Amino acid sequence: MAGDFTRTLDMGAQKRSIWQSLHIDLPLLVLLLMLMSTSLFVLYSASGENLSMVYRQMVYFGLGLFIMFVVAQFHPLWFQMFAPWAFTAVVIALLLVLLVGVGAKGAQRWLSVFGLFRFQPSELMKLVMPMMVAWYLASKLLPPSFKHIVVTLLIVFIPTFLVMRQPDLGTSLLIAAAGLLVLLFAGLSWRYILGAAGAALVIFPMMWLFVMHDYQKQRVLTFLDPESDPLGAGWNIIQSKTAIGSGGIEGKGYLEGTQSQLEFLPERHTDFIIAVFAEEQGLIGVVLLLLLYGAIVMRGLYMASRGRDTFDRLFAGALIVTFFIYVFVNIGMVSGILPVVGVPLPLISYGGTSIVTLMAAFGVIMSVYMHRRV
Repeated sequence: MAGDFTRTLDMGAQKRSIWQSLHIDLPLLVLLLMLMSTSLFVLYSASGENLSMVYRQMVYFGLGLFIMFVVAQFHPLWFQMFAPWAFTAVVIALLLVLLVGVGAKGAQRWLSVFGLFRFQPSELMKLVMPMMVAWYLASKLLPPSFKHIVVTLLIVFIPTFLVMRQPDLGTSLLIAAAGLLVLLFAGLSWRYILGAAGAALVIFPMMWLFVMHDYQKQRVLTFLDPESDPLGAGWNIIQSKTAIGSGGIEGKGYLEGTQSQLEFLPERHTDFIIAVFAEEQGLIGVVLLLLLYGAIVMRGLYMASRGRDTFDRLFAGALIVTFFIYVFVNIGMVSGILPVVGVPLPLISYGGTSIVTLMAAFGVIMSVYMHRRV
């Protein structure tokens, strides 16, 4: 009996050592796989039982897991070393998007690679931005001085402006948030935070007049009063809230959602997929999904806090909080508490580039945790 117990302990230790040698955090991996399984479950319904779309999503998840595994093998020192080079390369790519990019639906956001495939450099900037800001601040005395804050804001502004010119207001705001989160985690003084809030109140009217496009202004106006144009600009959010409300506590049942199955709900497999889920699974299903997201964020924060040095903690911490912001913004816009800005629900919505980028970010977090000083 004692021998069997000892062998069980040895097997458990061997399993742990295998995951450690692969630089993979098993609890986080299990949570991510649960989220991916939920995505395939919801996507089958949201796509109108389109199996080919589900299969493509599975391919994206497989590629994302592979990227996560590869990224996790690199020591965080590699990210720190190549941060300025990666930042410069993606900024150049964003400039190329404005010059020779591929356009779709009135926006120019993609680069075509020899006509074989296309990718969205702004998605890469979501990962590179916090890496660059963490690289810059890690070698400085913290909390950062006014001069270093100004340089950081300049680093954040350049790619944010380029993405805004595509135009892609939602992604540009998320990129800016990723960089500013690093600055916040670096110990930014409250007087600077309050000053930034005051400056935002002054800058927003100027953005409204000189920067924002007509369709972006319409999104804000629709957010304030969607019923003013129920068959036009307000259609998306009205149908989304109808779908969410009709789900009630327990939901209508899998594949039984009327708003989605009868195609009243727009973009139901991408930006508004949470409305499909809420209609079919109800409040109970949504709460369980939010608990799953919460578990991922909490695990990610714990892993980020165990980083070796300032760069590791700033970089990983900003990545996991940015992931939380994606979730908050998507659910907020679908439920009508935020303007619609075209942000997909992380690892649930259909899409390739965003999945790969997010999984690369989780690879970074695993690298930071697995290479920590014990």
